[in-house]
Amino acid sequence: MSTETADVATAARSIRNPVLPGFHPDPSILRVGTDYYLATSTFEWYPGVRLHHSRDLVHWRPLGGIITERRLLDLRGCGDSNGVWAPDLSHHDGEFLLVYSDVASFASGYWDPQNYLVTAPDIAGPWSDPVKLHGRGFDASLFHDDDGTSWLLSMSADWRPGRDRFAGIEIQRYDRSRRRLVGRPRTIFTGTPVGLTEGPRLYRHDGWYWLVTAEGGTSWEHQVTVARSRELFGPYEVDPAGPLLTSVGRPDLRLQKAGHGSLVRTPGGEWYLAHLVGRPYTPLGNCVLGRETAIQRVEWAPGGWPRVPGGVPADEVVAPDLPAHPWPAEPATDHFDDDRLGPCWSTLRRPADPDWLDLRARPSHLRIYGGQSPVGRQTPSLVARRVEATHCSLETVVEFDPLDHRHLAGITAYYNTLNWHYLYLTRSDDGPMVLELLSADSGRRRPYPDLTVEVGDTRRVGLRAVFDGPVVRFGYDLGAGWRELPTALDATILSDEHAALIIDGEPAAWGFTGAFLGLWVQDLGNDGVHADFDHATYLEH
Repeated sequence: MSTETADVATAARSIRNPVLPGFHPDPSILRVGTDYYLATSTFEWYPGVRLHHSRDLVHWRPLGGIITERRLLDLRGCGDSNGVWAPDLSHHDGEFLLVYSDVASFASGYWDPQNYLVTAPDIAGPWSDPVKLHGRGFDASLFHDDDGTSWLLSMSADWRPGRDRFAGIEIQRYDRSRRRLVGRPRTIFTGTPVGLTEGPRLYRHDGWYWLVTAEGGTSWEHQVTVARSRELFGPYEVDPAGPLLTSVGRPDLRLQKAGHGSLVRTPGGEWYLAHLVGRPYTPLGNCVLGRETAIQRVEWAPGGWPRVPGGVPADEVVAPDLPAHPWPAEPATDHFDDDRLGPCWSTLRRPADPDWLDLRARPSHLRIYGGQSPVGRQTPSLVARRVEATHCSLETVVEFDPLDHRHLAGITAYYNTLNWHYLYLTRSDDGPMVLELLSADSGRRRPYPDLTVEVGDTRRVGLRAVFDGPVVRFGYDLGAGWRELPTALDATILSDEHAALIIDGEPAAWGFTGAFLGLWVQDLGNDGVHADFDHATYLEH
């Protein structure tokens, strides 16, 4: 056996967590035959419901996303960390079914959620027009019972002051032939004393109905809870041994925030749990990479409760007894030779449509027409990819001819409308083109006028953004080699923890995403300007 073959065989025996690094929260795992799929939340980003594919639970490849059109969901005006929450992917009678929540609000104890269902004969689509389901809560999922019936579960939201906003888990029958909910909803579980009960998924196994929920919120107190019943509507008995999985009380663990789980069974009868985690830069510190997806092995004795060894997230677990199936490595450089964006890219609040993004006008270039300001929520022009490592970089070459200070194009380290760092080309008042640096921290903008660089007659400008642990650094190349701007910016502001804001016990802002590296263009005068990006190279260091 060659060294390379031995390495693949060894890797196939181990699942190394997180399996989906970077912003990939709220996983829904599904097996169809020998194929495994992971669907994760995307919030204000297109394509909605990011999708990954595996054949061995070890190696995963991105397939892009499912919600690629406004027909499926319109995210114009979507607030930071609103939008697509906690998708659920299932398969029944030869059909894929995807349920997703569009959450519109945080303010004053309201969420304004709306749940949708789309279906497709193949995971690649085409996906049906959305079926509008209820808006009583979020984190909806479908359970297909052995008798052929299907049931929609979700958390039940209660807006009333003084009441528990997480009022329990409700269930209602979904008629697949009529494509509508029927009958009355019933509450089947009110959670444990941990509270904040959400993320329900139901399974049938060993003569029991097994209800898996997320509790404790999405941060350090997160956990996976299991309850069971002989009857669909309960009563449900909670596992007396406590949560199936949690990181609570273990700040020494590399993987924190363990919760929001989804179970899958292999053809050989092995069980695994996909769940979210976070990797703080310091103990219980900021998680710049966002909430990520990990997988744990589950031991399930006949008649007993499911158990994750140790009840805590492991960095490495034994893989199932399946043939190793690695995928070709993703090229470090995207030369923009295809007629559509690759699966690594996301766009903010609007799909990658030709009205603002063009891969055909100029061969091997991405043309981005300028959009709104950094706080605009209707038509921003940002093409970005997830930061998946603590040390990584994005490098590009841009051609841009701004007319005045209202036109900007460059590279950004981005979290949301209030938190970002941005190196951009623009036109100074006296005419020359310049490079400027601007940061936003909780909405407070900070310019760096002493770092302004005159570009001169340079037509092609290299730009680079580097995540170096807790700092972000920017560099540029005007044709004479790379030069670094002499400043280290705070990377930890690009995190869920920094973005969250609680006022009088209610969230005024929340953080559910993660850091991005992206290509950003503004046309604040609506003059029709565009920038051409020759390539984009993402490297992990």
